[in-house]
Amino acid sequence: MEFFQNVLDILTKYYPYLLEGLGYTMLIALTGTILGLLIGLITGIVKTVPLSKRGGVRFLQKLINFIISCYVEIFRGTPMMVQSMVIFWGYAFMNGGETLPLIPAGIFIVSINTGAYMTEIVRGGIISVDKGQFEGAYSVGMTHTQAMTNVIIPQVMRNILPSVSNEFVINIKDTSVLNVIGVMELYFMANKIQMMTWNIFETYLIICVIYFIMTFSVTRILRVVEKKLAGSDSYTICGSQSDPDAEIHVKKEEKVFG
Repeated sequence: MEFFQNVLDILTKYYPYLLEGLGYTMLIALTGTILGLLIGLITGIVKTVPLSKRGGVRFLQKLINFIISCYVEIFRGTPMMVQSMVIFWGYAFMNGGETLPLIPAGIFIVSINTGAYMTEIVRGGIISVDKGQFEGAYSVGMTHTQAMTNVIIPQVMRNILPSVSNEFVINIKDTSVLNVIGVMELYFMANKIQMMTWNIFETYLIICVIYFIMTFSVTRILRVVEKKLAGSDSYTICGSQSDPDAEIHVKKEEKVFG
């Protein structure tokens, strides 16, 4: 009974701390994922641009691709906790001890870390699109930028949505490492509560349940979005607007033979 009473006391007395931590966790995770996706789109597209035949431009492209590759390898090859310490205290070291605001610093750290993963996700998504899509776009006079914007990227976004969703869920959990620089996310608040109550097990059990509810809810919501984007299993291909015999009705359950 004492265990349940302690849990109830924490929830009733310290719920403002839990709500504040929850809010900052979702803010940092969501904003960091969106900004990371934008970084990944830009760098992923740049890495897939065909090399120019002109020497100077070709050299510049190779240099940019090298810088992007270094960025990806460094941020994918080191823990976010270490990145947080290096970026946060590195900024303070270069500015006479003045530190970054905590929430913007947390968003920045999560964004550039996510961007490194998104770069490879987007690049893989672009490569997976059939080359005929590029050729078709070029044949109607589109530039590479126009082909990417109007033809390729819409397909890529649909294909990589499961990976983006997974990164969002990972970021919800990984924001906990930002407590090392003092960001007041959910795990930071758990530390604060357990120091005030000394109910360590009860406090972290509550936090564990909250994290699970967040990730479970987000996962289910994103799966619904993925299904909506996937479209219906039954659809109609219209070969002619004037001849009804030209309509081909396709259903997943239908058998062509037999």
